[in-house]
Amino acid sequence: MAGRPDRRTVALVGGVVVVVAAVIVVLVLRSGGSDDAGRPTPSTTTTTTTVAPVLAPLTGAPGDPAALDRCVVTVKIDNTQAARPQSGLDVADVVYEEVVEGGITRLAAMFNGRAPDRVGPVRSVRKTDQSLVRPVGGVFAYSGGAPYAVASIATAPVVRLDETAAGDLMLRDGARQAPHNLYARVDAMYGRCGPKVPPPPLFAYRPRGVTPTRGVPVTSAVVGFRSGFAVTWTWDPGRRAFARSIFGAPDSVESGTPITPRNVVVMWARYTGGTASGFGAEAELTGTGRLLVLTGGRRIEGSWTRPDPDRPARLLDANGSEILLSRGQTWVELPEDSYPVTTQP
Repeated sequence: MAGRPDRRTVALVGGVVVVVAAVIVVLVLRSGGSDDAGRPTPSTTTTTTTVAPVLAPLTGAPGDPAALDRCVVTVKIDNTQAARPQSGLDVADVVYEEVVEGGITRLAAMFNGRAPDRVGPVRSVRKTDQSLVRPVGGVFAYSGGAPYAVASIATAPVVRLDETAAGDLMLRDGARQAPHNLYARVDAMYGRCGPKVPPPPLFAYRPRGVTPTRGVPVTSAVVGFRSGFAVTWTWDPGRRAFARSIFGAPDSVESGTPITPRNVVVMWARYTGGTASGFGAEAELTGTGRLLVLTGGRRIEGSWTRPDPDRPARLLDANGSEILLSRGQTWVELPEDSYPVTTQP
């Protein structure tokens, strides 16, 4: 008789969906299920295994299966000209750009889907950082900080690794001058994981291959950070990503790889203390605020809302519908409420 499917089993193994189709085929020969010598004919079993790709929680893109068994490592990174070129920003899942004293900016880069062995230069913590890491937990790596900033990050559900606590998980590069020579070994820091493994997603994503239809086409956008730290994002159709420029030149990491995230999310925020550039200022990221999303070559305006500091913000368009991002790296800009953002259609 002809073979037919017998059963279908679906199992979740280490966060990977494995579909096993078992097909039993019975061969019936001239002598009714036996060979010419009268011996029973064995049945034949064919097994086909299809493994779905692992989607990294913070990018929604295929990634290392180990991402589902480890936490987030967030590293504070210097963003001055003296710190350039930086390392690791091209393989971070999410990067936040925040305003600190003097109007300059610092970066907080989150890693889960990749495991680089050199990220930096590592710099000090700020009060805004506890709000960034509260939804994802994990490890927070920094060089130190003012007492009020260290007290602030101590309220977040993270394992804190400053240079002293990190030990050989951080290193000083003798070829560069301090304080721009401290680097984090993110691959080794996963061994010190704190809570929330794996981390929850921070954004919602479109299905692969789907082009956004909301908003309007955009070729470039300038985020007007002060003190010479304005950033330009230019749409690159070939990469389906936005290329970053700062200090009048394209931005790239130590290896020469350009920084080209798939999404740029601009969340305007009010900074406590009356000005973002004051000492001890902190971006208020609980509540709601203005929003601009760059994704898929389009600009979508709306608002962000975050009533619970332990949960991520939701990104909503002008109609109140959730904005879906491209799968891949996202940069989140946190300008002060009064900072301008200009775009070119």
